[in-house]
Amino acid sequence: MDFTSFLKKIPFLNRFFKNAYVNKKAADFEKISENVETDPKLVVFESFQGRSYSCSPKAIYEYMLSCSEFADYKYVWVFRDLSAHGNFPENTTLVEFDSREAFEAYSKAGTWIVNSRLRDFLEPRVDQRYIQCWHGTPLKKIGCDIECAGNATSTVEEIHEEYTKDAGKIHRFISPSDYTTEKLRTAFNLEAIGKTDAIIQQGYPRNDALFNTSEDTLLKIREYFNILESKRVVLYCPTFRDNQHDSNGYSLEIGMDFASLKEKFGEDIVILFRAHYFIADKFDFNKYDGFVVNVSDYDDINHLFLISDILITDYSSVFFDFANLNKPMIFYLYDFQDYKANIRDFYFGTAMLPGITVHDQTKLEKAVDDILTDMNKGGDGLMRYKNAITMFNKRYNPLEDGHSAERTVKEIFNI
Repeated sequence: MDFTSFLKKIPFLNRFFKNAYVNKKAADFEKISENVETDPKLVVFESFQGRSYSCSPKAIYEYMLSCSEFADYKYVWVFRDLSAHGNFPENTTLVEFDSREAFEAYSKAGTWIVNSRLRDFLEPRVDQRYIQCWHGTPLKKIGCDIECAGNATSTVEEIHEEYTKDAGKIHRFISPSDYTTEKLRTAFNLEAIGKTDAIIQQGYPRNDALFNTSEDTLLKIREYFNILESKRVVLYCPTFRDNQHDSNGYSLEIGMDFASLKEKFGEDIVILFRAHYFIADKFDFNKYDGFVVNVSDYDDINHLFLISDILITDYSSVFFDFANLNKPMIFYLYDFQDYKANIRDFYFGTAMLPGITVHDQTKLEKAVDDILTDMNKGGDGLMRYKNAITMFNKRYNPLEDGHSAERTVKEIFNI
């Protein structure tokens, strides 16, 4: 057993060494950032804490690359694996997450564009801008709106303090709707710190790809996953549970019987399993080879949305984005009462969900069968939910038109 594995079996020691590591990194950043001159034409990007090249930071970056106003800008991407995300142009440098090079980039860049909470010790100076894109329209409560004491790693008070502190560093937030703007204001306690006007509401840049991706690209994505033309694609995106945590981090007890699904639908569908980035490396689906494909490490979820015929999710925010495609959705809420009462609670009830809501495996399988039957008869699988999705998009996706990145960038950089 190596030393890291040994530590993971002793939670107290594991926490001690993690805290020591973070404290060391904080000291490193403080030393590196001393007397550094800000470069207003350097932008640093980070997505899901360095785990992927995706989401709104990717959309903003790619728009800036295409825009003549930024021809003389330089860019830095922060990744955990520098070799996992393809090739980048010469004006873009890749640096490793939590490395000296990453800290140098944050110390120097005039603008930081990220989509999740940064290390607490990363603080912008007065001539730097921290743009928080966030990573989804929330269904489950976040930040200062959380009231349930169901988190395995932080108390409610600690969560409120962390989000309020983070908000004090952030200059602008990105929002796709009035609804999300309202939730960002309360979740990050913006009124209390005088930042209610800090929100750029121009749509989600990350959703531009849902309107602008070619059919040829979609075919290549299916080929990448070896999906037969005859198969319907079901995307399953469960979120993590705050109270399921061990010495290795967050975990998830999957509430889905893949063996039963394979027996009933194995000839007709392939399931793409996409876990939350907190738990993406916790699953082994070898026994379902060819039926369940673990796509948790695939960078861009938009590609998965676009090739999927059906979305199955629970409390993840993915359905807000997927709704833009007007495809059928199933909400598999097998632990709904426990989640609502003891873990997070929600901003609105299940009656607002634009799809079929089920609470057990039997009803899940019936919902899948109903949708597939409708599709095989020439329908779109939406059945009685067409109007619900239309109304849902009017409220939660009113600005999505393929040009959100352009509008957002113009507001960030005042062009």
